[in-house]
Amino acid sequence: FDYPFGRKELSGLAYRTDFDLSAHQKNSGVSLEYLDEESKTKFIPHVIEPSFGVGRLVLAVLSSAYTEDEMGGDKRTFLKLPPKIAPVKVAVFPLLKNKPKLVEKAREIYQMLQKEIGSVEFDDNGNIGKRYRRQDEIGSPFCVTVDFDSLEKNDVTVRDRDTGKQERVAIKELAAYLTERT
Repeated sequence: FDYPFGRKELSGLAYRTDFDLSAHQKNSGVSLEYLDEESKTKFIPHVIEPSFGVGRLVLAVLSSAYTEDEMGGDKRTFLKLPPKIAPVKVAVFPLLKNKPKLVEKAREIYQMLQKEIGSVEFDDNGNIGKRYRRQDEIGSPFCVTVDFDSLEKNDVTVRDRDTGKQERVAIKELAAYLTERT
């Protein structure tokens, strides 16, 4: 695998022939021969020893997902994880944390999505741009923002992590919209 620090082995495969079993048979005194019923011949099987390290596989996934680009004139770093393996599928934000009605509506949506999707995060810390960037960095594919229009029109803004595209979605259709994409 081509890691950022160079090409490294992702898994190993050792063809051990009959060396290990022959040595074990010799030292233990126990026959490890196999009888082929058709030919009536005995032999010591050859061994293939695969090895996979979970750490290397996870590092390969994270290395592949690590992305840098520009959005809105700012450089951003994010994990472009496929939605199926993203640890957080959706983040829900009130536009402003000092507006109780926005926070209340955002919490309602958060609770609804937790029941429907499961892996949902609520965040009202910092400005909206910083919240988006924080979620981008952990690989959350979608962010849902509750704003003043949400209170009047019963819809929210859904932002796609990869494109930055924002779309208005009716709250009653939100769970289905997100489930279809995660």
